[in-house]
Amino acid sequence: MKIFEYLQKYDYEQVVLCQDETSGLKAIIAIHDTTLGPALGGTRFWTYATEEEAIVDALRLSRGMTYKNAAAGLNIGGGKTVIIGDPYKDKSEALFRAFGRFVHSLGGRYITAEDVGTTVQDMEYIRMETPYVCGIVGQGGSGDPSPATAYGVWQGIKACAMVKWQDNSLKNKVIAVQGLGNVGKNLCRHLAEEGAKLIVTDINEKNVEIIVDLYGAEAVKPDEVYSVECDIFAPCALGAGVNDNTIDLFKCSIIAGAANNVLQNPEHGDALDKKGILYAPDFVINAGGVINVAEELNGYNKEKAYAKIAKIYDNVLGVFKIAERDGIPTYLAAERLAEERINKIGKVRNTYVR
Repeated sequence: MKIFEYLQKYDYEQVVLCQDETSGLKAIIAIHDTTLGPALGGTRFWTYATEEEAIVDALRLSRGMTYKNAAAGLNIGGGKTVIIGDPYKDKSEALFRAFGRFVHSLGGRYITAEDVGTTVQDMEYIRMETPYVCGIVGQGGSGDPSPATAYGVWQGIKACAMVKWQDNSLKNKVIAVQGLGNVGKNLCRHLAEEGAKLIVTDINEKNVEIIVDLYGAEAVKPDEVYSVECDIFAPCALGAGVNDNTIDLFKCSIIAGAANNVLQNPEHGDALDKKGILYAPDFVINAGGVINVAEELNGYNKEKAYAKIAKIYDNVLGVFKIAERDGIPTYLAAERLAEERINKIGKVRNTYVR
């Protein structure tokens, strides 16, 4: 991998490789951009096939956080961590405390939080070694960000419905939810309470059984979910679900969900646009979690945090307006929204202040 060539292409600031023999820690911290403030992004714990795959994921995710935080109107930059390992077997207090010391060594340039494969308890271990962590319980913490992410996605889906059908009600809409982790489960609750009809799938059959029992959802196999007939496809699993193999399978009007990096490549966003499928860019619609944990930086207030998360509805509408104004696909409109804010605030910060 020509890593410096990759870093230059997307203007990354820093990549830190972290290793601790005693605990088995193998982590990559990627800091993409700190124009708006310290980089904030979660720690993902996953069984990557290769080290290069882990580095690429950290880089992609950290850049996504820059755009997510900027589009959400937050005064923070973008970063991300991936830890290589099995989250069911390899986690330990020692590992997260070792990782916490690496985070602390960055002096506040990077602040971490939960992501796929990590929990509130893991953040508590990190907190023992550094204050640069969010998503904790107590001490002004916001706890698990999953419910906040799901709430924001729900608001974003309603905005999509308003644009597509001039009505933001999801009652009787058929919604296929892919991935029933903490975010997916909470999203299903919001959708079911509004009267939507759910089609669900997950690689963990127990998660599927829970949602079927709670909400009378229809279950399908993971590889079948792309081709089900539905009004809305909500990807809430890992990224790259829209790719060369799935693009022609979709039978929906909207794609809007919690997953990061939904498009495997930018051209897949162009393909959705040509098919007439309304796509809600992931880093705009799934920003609820980071908005929630970012509130900890100024003293957490849940009511205030959720009021900000509710504005994802307006942010999604704003992206669609830019797309219509400039005649571009929605994924490009979302990037333009974020880049305009970074450039504007970056110029404000050119003024020297000691």
